[in-house]
Amino acid sequence: MDGDAALPEYVRRNRAQWDEWATGYGEYAPKAWASPEPTWGEFLVPGAQLGALPGSVDGLDVVELGCGTAYFSAWLARLGARPVGIDNSPAQLETARTMQDRFGVRFPLHLGNAEATPFEDASFDLAVSEYGASIWCDPYKWIPEAARILRPGGRLVYLVNGTLAMLCTPIDATAETPVGETLVRPYFGMHRFEWPDDDAVEFHLGYGDWIRLLRATGFEVEDLIEVHPPEDSPRHSPLVSMAWARRWPCEEIWKARKR
Repeated sequence: MDGDAALPEYVRRNRAQWDEWATGYGEYAPKAWASPEPTWGEFLVPGAQLGALPGSVDGLDVVELGCGTAYFSAWLARLGARPVGIDNSPAQLETARTMQDRFGVRFPLHLGNAEATPFEDASFDLAVSEYGASIWCDPYKWIPEAARILRPGGRLVYLVNGTLAMLCTPIDATAETPVGETLVRPYFGMHRFEWPDDDAVEFHLGYGDWIRLLRATGFEVEDLIEVHPPEDSPRHSPLVSMAWARRWPCEEIWKARKR
């Protein structure tokens, strides 16, 4: 695709990998789009239990950074928001457009890198990322970009893998390696993560680095929600057992407000 050569190396790699994964995510997309309410993470925890989003999104201009098949934006649209999605993968966006036709919920979708969006300064009231830019983009680039496109007082809400889960994931882990109960990775210096069985690149930070980055880019941290899935969760993770997730946070939702 034109312009790919100008993208950072990891952005090009992630685009190719997510295009390859698109078929599998396309099979799940109808179920996600049909959900009556927003849910979060691997265990589909209802948003009402977590309180991650503002009490009402009705009338808000929202950007989903790394929207994938855009089911989260669809939920927000049904709640009265005016969402806009941006994603790095043409194939994922093609699925999103198919879902828009199928469910009759339409909003703008953009192909692009969430580290450098085409949006004007102060365009949005809320920026969200549920395993999108939040782990597939470099936080030292996408967080400042989120700050740029949010209005003063705007909120940033994003979900990432739990820090403990990352530290307990073996260095040579594959897509089938479960999270253990022993710290096996260094905490200091967390940033770029790669895996032996695919070509994707992830980014994860420690708590102090997240806080310093958010504050340096004009955000006030409002909350850190450590996701505690209910035992009757309708979905289980192949990497994190329910027993593990009930003892330690496998996922975290950061909430921040632009000063």
